[in-house]
Amino acid sequence: MKASKYILPTEKENPADAVVASHRLMIRAGLVRKSSAGLYFYLPLGVRILQKIKQIVREEMNSTGALEFDLPILTPSELWEQSGRWNAMGKEMFRIQDRHDLKYALGPTHEESFSYLVKPLLKSYKDLPINVYQIQTKFRDEIRPRFGVIRSREFIMKDAYSFHIDDASLDETYQAMRVAYRKMFDRCGLKTIPVLADSGSMGGSTSEEFMVVSPIGEETLLLCAQCDYSSNSEKTPLVLEKENIPSALPGKKEVSTPGKKTIEEVSQFLGISAKETIKAVALKSEKKKILVYLRGDLELNLHKLHSLLRIADTEPMSDLEIGELGLVPGFIQPIAPNEKVKVLYDRSLQKNLPYVVGGGKDDLHIQGFILEKEISNLPEFADVALAREGDLCPNCNSPLKAEKGIEVGHIFKLGDKYTKAFGIQVLDQSGKARTLTMGCYGIGVNRTLATVIEQCNDDKGIFWPISIAPFEVTLVSITKGEEQYAKAEEFYNVLKNEGVEVFWDDRDLGPGFKLKDSELIGFPIRITIGKKFFENGELSIYNRKKDQEESFVFTDFEDFTSRVESLRQELFAELE
Repeated sequence: MKASKYILPTEKENPADAVVASHRLMIRAGLVRKSSAGLYFYLPLGVRILQKIKQIVREEMNSTGALEFDLPILTPSELWEQSGRWNAMGKEMFRIQDRHDLKYALGPTHEESFSYLVKPLLKSYKDLPINVYQIQTKFRDEIRPRFGVIRSREFIMKDAYSFHIDDASLDETYQAMRVAYRKMFDRCGLKTIPVLADSGSMGGSTSEEFMVVSPIGEETLLLCAQCDYSSNSEKTPLVLEKENIPSALPGKKEVSTPGKKTIEEVSQFLGISAKETIKAVALKSEKKKILVYLRGDLELNLHKLHSLLRIADTEPMSDLEIGELGLVPGFIQPIAPNEKVKVLYDRSLQKNLPYVVGGGKDDLHIQGFILEKEISNLPEFADVALAREGDLCPNCNSPLKAEKGIEVGHIFKLGDKYTKAFGIQVLDQSGKARTLTMGCYGIGVNRTLATVIEQCNDDKGIFWPISIAPFEVTLVSITKGEEQYAKAEEFYNVLKNEGVEVFWDDRDLGPGFKLKDSELIGFPIRITIGKKFFENGELSIYNRKKDQEESFVFTDFEDFTSRVESLRQELFAELE
């Protein structure tokens, strides 16, 4: 490809609204342009990179025996209602209505569609297992799109769904997907960490995310250096040091706390630690009101709560709603479960220790409140607190370390949630009807592109892994007159004939501009033909990743192509 015939709108300055490296460099390198919040146009260079990532994903999926499909993006509401997710998916799902008043969703995921599709195709255990997938545009009505294509409203995803006669078969495919995912990301040049994760609205049991450690990550990973445990903080069980918190508090008594509502204010006022208090969190969902009590120094983990209660979302109760329960905002005291509200106690609390709690009246707290003495019908305690750095590893009790991470892939064991909803059964070997079990496996394609940039950039721009670079080689020519141009074109044609992906920058621009563009865009290999070549035959070959340039005297095209191929193979070998 010749640059003079290409659209190459590189930029010198960073866009004002871009706060992360991938967003800045995708704009500056001419990969994308913004359409509106969370929506992007992909330009030719960006499209080539996406195509290469898709092809890697496709090859690895096909190698496992998965079958590629192409389903409609627009999905009828009846399918979502059948699974129970039409309302459960919440406000992030785009819903539309056509001229016939029929309701549809722009698919954020396709469990329902694939379940509906394969049901009549599967008759017997002999048809199983199957793993079906597509690479398709998805939609999510993000309330705050940010970080460019890392969190956007329209995105490209590979989503796969496997169907099985039993859990043993599901586990076999699940493990094959774990291996295939590592290969996909390795081939894309990404260093990933598989971590235990929450399945969220997808449902299911076993769930694993493929994360890339990054300071801009929106997820918090908790990692153990001793036993290699790794988990998303949304999923990590809270394990605290076993300690008897010494309390200098006297026996149970009421204490005036004028204007002191927060844990921090109460702790400072009474001269105690937050560990000696109980925090009350008042929430509501579409179907119920919820009160959660946990140790004052901890935070509620909404993902654990939603998973435990099988609800999609919650929001804080208003002061009026809290009052309707007979409670006082800011001074809520522990209560027993009742018909008006779902009451949960976190397992961070100890039944026999004295705590400071809300007093049930304005400007009042109670000291020395012991749960097992004061609360009748005290429920079983649940794990709904957020684990943090320094808490104990659930496997070996070593302290956990926190890292920020970007999710690029997610795999689930869905179980029978969708096969039951859609009545997907086959006859087993004994002729008995069996409900199938499912797996789900997703990869964010454009998120993978952006995350590679987050890992592979420097002060000059991007340095692409050669496997997904828009072109493997750029030929930069600095020529004067038709004769020199024709000589440079000879090098271009030789590389093309050797099957090398080559981008020839033949634009009528200065050498500095062209060299900086090549480094900004991040072509893995750069060959420069300029004044030194036309004077004494000297060429240079540049390794973008290592930022190393080597000069040599041209002897013949066989030697020239051998040098280029040697560096190509070296760069590909680094991805193995």
